[in-house]
Amino acid sequence: MQVGILGMGLLGAGLEGWVNSCEVLAGTVPFLPSSTPDPEAAILPANERRRSSDCVRWAVQVAQEAMAQSGLDPHEVATVFASSGGEMSVLDKLCRALATSERVISPTLFHQSVHNTAAGYWGIATSCQQSSTALSCYDDSCAAGLLEAVTYATIEARPVLFVAYDLPAPEPLNGARPIASAFATSLVLTSSSEPALATASVSLIAAQRNDVTEMPGHDLERLRLDNPAARLLPVLRALAIKGPHRVNMNVLDDQRLVVEIET
Repeated sequence: MQVGILGMGLLGAGLEGWVNSCEVLAGTVPFLPSSTPDPEAAILPANERRRSSDCVRWAVQVAQEAMAQSGLDPHEVATVFASSGGEMSVLDKLCRALATSERVISPTLFHQSVHNTAAGYWGIATSCQQSSTALSCYDDSCAAGLLEAVTYATIEARPVLFVAYDLPAPEPLNGARPIASAFATSLVLTSSSEPALATASVSLIAAQRNDVTEMPGHDLERLRLDNPAARLLPVLRALAIKGPHRVNMNVLDDQRLVVEIET
């Protein structure tokens, strides 16, 4: 399958926005993770932004960045949201409430606990009624989401917004499912017949030993391993460097999602 890439979004400590991060990804500027960003997610209506979780704001922030770069109307673009854990901080609050004698659950927290919360807030912000998918595949959520988005763009010949995000959970949940730092990223994909910033040929193959693409720097490789959404970093690096590049992403240990980038 071949798709075009019209826009990119990125957010993490030391990676605040796609434009600001290109030189870091390309290796021409050092990666210096600083304090964790607090995204504004300005596209959200004020009332929704006040009610939204950190996960929602991180996902929406990178989504609006990629959509702005693409020049497309978000109302007309389908979405795929991928997250390993989703609303873990909301789950923590619900579990703590259930552990009290009153066992009173906030209705707002309850409706924010589902895995498609970020997708729902994006739909509210953009009035988008196109197809929307929210999925999880543990450490391979990013690869599974990218495969879903590429397949949709190819079969339906329609643009798709792909968003991957994961944030650390509060303790003790983070002890059971460790994520070191927050990360979110996005791509706007379209059928290969349309002009694009880059093209990507995507295929699924059997795994070979030690053939997953890693990041060249120690700190960026640690980020890739520490956060499931950051598994897209080698693809983002290929987009930042320019030229032809091949990236292998793990899928369920015995398969690889091969992404061949041409910029």
